[in-house]
Amino acid sequence: MISLRTPTLFRRLTLAALLAGAWANAAQALTLTLYSAQHEQTVNLLIKDFAKQSGINVQVRSGEGPELAAQLLTEGSASPADVYFTENSPELMRLQQQGLLAPVRPSTLAQIPARYNSPQGAWVGVLARENVLVYNTTMIAPQAIAHSLLALAQPAWKGKIAIAPSDGDFLPLVSAVLASRGKAATLTWLRGLHSNAQIFDDDEGVTAAVNRGAVALGIINNYYWARLSTELGPIATHSALFHYANDDVGALVNVSGAAQLKSAHHPEAAQQFLAYLTSARAQNLLARNHVTFEYPLRPGVAADPGLKAFNQLPPPPDLNRLGDDRDAAQLLRQAGLL
Repeated sequence: MISLRTPTLFRRLTLAALLAGAWANAAQALTLTLYSAQHEQTVNLLIKDFAKQSGINVQVRSGEGPELAAQLLTEGSASPADVYFTENSPELMRLQQQGLLAPVRPSTLAQIPARYNSPQGAWVGVLARENVLVYNTTMIAPQAIAHSLLALAQPAWKGKIAIAPSDGDFLPLVSAVLASRGKAATLTWLRGLHSNAQIFDDDEGVTAAVNRGAVALGIINNYYWARLSTELGPIATHSALFHYANDDVGALVNVSGAAQLKSAHHPEAAQQFLAYLTSARAQNLLARNHVTFEYPLRPGVAADPGLKAFNQLPPPPDLNRLGDDRDAAQLLRQAGLL
């Protein structure tokens, strides 16, 4: 038996222990905290690949975008979050306006066309989604569908539509109507929807209800139907998508984006994660996983072939015009939808 009193061996063991502790501390330090309002399957795919590529682990706190944005505002500089990744741009605009976001590196911003990024460089676009109608193919013909989103508030559509006003994806659509038509017209439209629509908790519920024939059509984002139809297969899919013409507010294209918090504990790693999200590797992963069904924003990366061609969609509106969703939420409450 070798005694631990042997000086050389003792020094070696001590050094090994110190190094092991240092490595353990370094590994612990390289764990990002991500506040995510993106879909769980998409985020899990990304963080596993990011960890494999970078050696940086990511701890995720999930929730609805507006709720997480409100939480970040409450936490302020004491937030544990390093990165915020959300589905809709108004939530990012709100945090930007409150001064909670750090600038994104110019090299990262340059990977995505400027119209999809923060006008001030405080966050970067990652994906885009299209607002659509889903309709039951046995209940209504596409040519019979109102070719304006605002027309769905008219009495002729009573009992025929479904919406999910408490879903975070509905807020930007209300903001778009508000920006284009003003407060009075938006409130009238929302009150008409309140009278006409069946109300669901989320867009998944709307999509499923239309597919099973509980209601003729519903307002959703495009990827909800793509996911359901992929899951069910063609025989069990009894619904299809109706795309609004490009000059109608119902054709809204909105941006999913990500940002580093100014109070991030690991700012360098946070910037690496933002760079990863906009990289060709991650963007191709998003385009080809048959789960996300959103549009990658990096030029040269083709979307899932099941989606409408990206170049046939209108560009997103001026992101400043969409605001931060607070006015939209107030109007939804006034209309009795929240």
